[in-house]
Amino acid sequence: MLGTRTSAFLKISKRDLKYDFPSSVVVFLVALPLCLGIAMASGAPLFAGIITGIIGGLVVAAISKSPLSVSGPAAGLTVIVLSAIERLGAYETFLLAVVIAGIMQLILGIIKAGIIGNYFPSAVILGMLAAIGITIILKQIPLAFGMTEPHAFEVEAGGGVAAFKDTVLSSVNWGATLICLLSLATLIYWPKIKGANKIPAPLVVVLIGIGGALLFQSGAMQLTAQHYVEIPIVSSFQEFSGLFVFPDFSQILNKEVWIVAITIAIIASLETLLSIEAIDKLDPLKRSTPTNRELIAQGVGNVTSGFLGGLPMTSVIVRSSANVQAGGRTRQSAMLHGLWLLVALLAIPTAINLIPLSCLAAILLHTGYKLANPALFKQMFRKGLDQFVPFAITVVAIVFTDLLMGVGIGILVAIFYIIRANMQNAFKMETKEQNGGKIVIMTLAEEVSFLNKVPIQQMLYSLPRNVETIKIDGKHSKFIDKDVIEVLKDFELNASSKGIDIELQSITYKK
Repeated sequence: MLGTRTSAFLKISKRDLKYDFPSSVVVFLVALPLCLGIAMASGAPLFAGIITGIIGGLVVAAISKSPLSVSGPAAGLTVIVLSAIERLGAYETFLLAVVIAGIMQLILGIIKAGIIGNYFPSAVILGMLAAIGITIILKQIPLAFGMTEPHAFEVEAGGGVAAFKDTVLSSVNWGATLICLLSLATLIYWPKIKGANKIPAPLVVVLIGIGGALLFQSGAMQLTAQHYVEIPIVSSFQEFSGLFVFPDFSQILNKEVWIVAITIAIIASLETLLSIEAIDKLDPLKRSTPTNRELIAQGVGNVTSGFLGGLPMTSVIVRSSANVQAGGRTRQSAMLHGLWLLVALLAIPTAINLIPLSCLAAILLHTGYKLANPALFKQMFRKGLDQFVPFAITVVAIVFTDLLMGVGIGILVAIFYIIRANMQNAFKMETKEQNGGKIVIMTLAEEVSFLNKVPIQQMLYSLPRNVETIKIDGKHSKFIDKDVIEVLKDFELNASSKGIDIELQSITYKK
């Protein structure tokens, strides 16, 4: 039957088009301002953000087997991209790093490294996302107030209130500020209005921004050309093809390029795997995405994006959740959203250029707040210090250093708590009275590694002198490290010399 026939390549049921078509429009309306905003926050050409979204829809969705995931430029990579472009000195050099990162993701998918995300402590990953949110907020504050000068927040020493007024307040554009405040209020309260969720809040924000821009064309709140989105307007295929920027392969031996590529490959893969896990949980049909295939799809997407002048991409939780909420059923929705982005770029660039940067800043401020929500900090604190401390240190380290260094520091702190917990849970002690004497029973854990050597040794040699019998029970242990066996052997000899009876149960070693 026609309704149940599927394409051999995409395996998409045509009967789902009635769900996927309207969903794709909603995802497009959410994705367009995010593509522009993320490109702006990354210090990249705005065209790069849109081309990345197009590739995420038309290329990644065609290869991926995730039914609901939508890929594109991700807020979680803005900090990396911004610093990488500055460090490498040229956007073309940065594009080479994106291509290499994509090849690395391809390799990760081929060698079935899709489970890699399971080996990173969740506290560190959540800390990374929160720190990214804070960094996005800090970067967007000047644009939210319409400050077009990078030194807008700098106040000369000794200037006091007067200097603040002259350098900061004079840089504020009150028209842009009002647009940003109205946009933020819309993002917060629009979803709470009954029935309003049929129209995505980011679309309403864009309409408010365009309306405000038309309103503030003169007077004290006038917006200037610097306050608007600026994507190229093309009138021919030749002009369109001239927009693409290509990687500089002459920098292939540049060490910095490889460092950036490795960073992008790791962070993009982790963010994708986390997003996929979250979207699978939201899927009403409870389908499961093959993670290795997803890494391959993301790798192809990033190689393509790097070749055409785009940004690194991931599976994006904001767009994907919008797809779920709008009733999307298959990958067809993500592919169609990529097509609508392409049509918008070619057909309505003039309308896109009416969008004020301050309303995009509002969308990113809202995104940053959701990543660094205070409720997340409270939730992590309630989980205990072993979760909160690595989380908090990761946040602080990333904000004050960089993402890779911060994640590394967070992992070291998390490992410390893991080792500490492992050392504390190596055994269980029990003391009993029998025939007027004391019997101590030490029951070893299932796994006893070399890390447990010291606490076991300290506990055995600190037992009271009036203990007559010591039983060391290893019947539950599947593994006991040889270092721990040596400690037990030495203690057995020491106890025998002092007249203490020691029993080793289910523990054997060569005499």
